[in-house]
Amino acid sequence: MAESDPAHLDTLLQHTGIAKFDPDTGAAPVALPSMRTSTVRFRDLDALDAAHAARSKGERRATYGRAGMDTHAALEDVFCRLEGGDRAFLASSGLGAITLAMMALLDAGDHVLIADCAYGPVRTLDATVLRRFGVESTYCRGTVQEFESRRRPETRMLYVESPGSLLFEMLDLPALAEYARAQGLLLVVDNTWGSGYIYRPLALGADVSVVAGTKYVGGHSDLMLGAVVVRDAGLAKRLGENHYALGLSVSADDAWLALRGARTLPIRMKECARNALAVCEFLASRAEVARIYHPAWPADPGHALWKRDCTGSNGMLSVALKFDAAAARRFVNALRLFGIGYSWGGFESLVQLVDPSALRVHGYWPDDGHAVARLHIGLESPDDLIADLSQALLAA
Repeated sequence: MAESDPAHLDTLLQHTGIAKFDPDTGAAPVALPSMRTSTVRFRDLDALDAAHAARSKGERRATYGRAGMDTHAALEDVFCRLEGGDRAFLASSGLGAITLAMMALLDAGDHVLIADCAYGPVRTLDATVLRRFGVESTYCRGTVQEFESRRRPETRMLYVESPGSLLFEMLDLPALAEYARAQGLLLVVDNTWGSGYIYRPLALGADVSVVAGTKYVGGHSDLMLGAVVVRDAGLAKRLGENHYALGLSVSADDAWLALRGARTLPIRMKECARNALAVCEFLASRAEVARIYHPAWPADPGHALWKRDCTGSNGMLSVALKFDAAAARRFVNALRLFGIGYSWGGFESLVQLVDPSALRVHGYWPDDGHAVARLHIGLESPDDLIADLSQALLAA
């Protein structure tokens, strides 16, 4: 790394987390190797003592293989660069990262306000874990007014996802951050959609950013990974203690794959975004389409917030179709280039027929009887994807 950082994130991603030159040979590999180990050994007890002292102050220092070695540290640095944070903690999945943030920053008797557009499995985490440990949750629209109407004396956290899951509802993060500071609340944001590259919650005032590296950071649909990123040293210390206590660990090979994916994140995300807008233009021309949910699409209600707070977009969109349930199933089954799957952020295009029960909890959804399909637009030719969508609409 140069003495002064480059001005552009695209350049930083190519020069962060790279191998150091060997002091004897003066050489270094271009790709940092996957460093796998269960055990860390020390030159002497003074070195071990120094490592423990550094850890006690919240610094990253490996004393056992579970915390990871150089490959993990390099990926943590990449997440810090992406998110504009000072410390990052890795988990084995996006939901694992959410769990770490919740378990580390909430205590028994606390109350958390959760935006109703947040990732669906958060409700499962709430019902199966948080409640058993004495943490209560309330769900509502992710606005200052709605949160304030449900705030309690014991409320400690606002948890949101922006844009929201399934329908990509843009939230006003600066306003939420200002409100959270005024009320002494932590603002935790699921930033998987932006992944630090096109959206930076910490810069907008959030305290914690959570990312599923499974998606755009990995980029090749071949790993599971999560990260929690913070700026505040006190939050980092608490997260670090809980990360260790919960025994969270990530495979060095998965960390290596995520490092590889981060190098091409800029071009992949931009290309997916370009393709998605082409698909939106096609869908907007079709009589079968009732509404497009995509914040970069000018007709989306969140477009102004997207323009203000984001630096780009990606391949995620949902489309409301004037179909009944049977026709919607015919549409999905007729697609040839879209795999049916729940994930996204990889190189491939995917489709998910969204269950109405999952949408009813979103106050943003108009509940107008239209079927909703979520699409991830990948790196295929948009002309081919549009032809596939066209024949599937006819088949429906």
